[in-house]
Amino acid sequence: MTQRVPVLMYHSVSERPPRGTTRLSVHPDQFDAHLRLLRRRGYRTATFGELGEALRTGARLPERSVVLTFDDGYADFHDHALPSLEARGFLATVFVTTGWLADAGPRAAGEPLDRMLTWSQLGRVAGAGMEIGAHGHSHAQLDQVSPPALREELQLSKGLLESELHSPVRSLAYPFGYSSPRVRREAGAAGYRYAAAVGNTMIGEQPDLLALPRMTIRRSTSLDVFDRLVRGERIGRTFAVDRALTWGWSLVRRGRAPLTRIRERSGRR
Repeated sequence: MTQRVPVLMYHSVSERPPRGTTRLSVHPDQFDAHLRLLRRRGYRTATFGELGEALRTGARLPERSVVLTFDDGYADFHDHALPSLEARGFLATVFVTTGWLADAGPRAAGEPLDRMLTWSQLGRVAGAGMEIGAHGHSHAQLDQVSPPALREELQLSKGLLESELHSPVRSLAYPFGYSSPRVRREAGAAGYRYAAAVGNTMIGEQPDLLALPRMTIRRSTSLDVFDRLVRGERIGRTFAVDRALTWGWSLVRRGRAPLTRIRERSGRR
């Protein structure tokens, strides 16, 4: 029987996030309240990679385990989230968009939404015991790009992180949560063992290690709802609209993907 471990998805932890990113951010005080609740309830944190390895091998994590993940690589993780986590002895996984890093230099790609981590800050995050995973290089919608572009996104981000941090990168989070059988096959071929989708549900029986679901934490997530989510309660009601929209949007995306690749091939002629 699969162990029920909640996997939570955060983005920014900021008092005043830029316009357009507020919904997926949390206030530092709100984040501290989450950690205090987890400590009070006796939860322990595991990294996303530790969860993936437990699922792969059939091992069990300690009871009342929870996984905290952060997407994109915002600088406020270093400024606000990291001190709060360290103060309580908690771990987290940070999925980094390598082309968005503040000092990406000639490797810069995509359009960051806020102030991003630097390589040196990322090194300090890793040195504090946090897991660093990949989140693509330019934050592209991986299910919509051509096969060569997909391989570049997956391999470049992994290679840069491993080269700079001198540590293997086995975990991936799909930008926007979008994947497909083709994307998951390429992720496995690139050397990723575990990958995070969104899903907004708890991990079920016989999970796909390259599409493990997470639950979205927003600025609008009350402490009561957070508590219920971690305990596996009220998930259906909380995310019913999200899942309906995701299902409808997935149908649209499946139709768009072939057209995107046709346009890319036409542009190369």
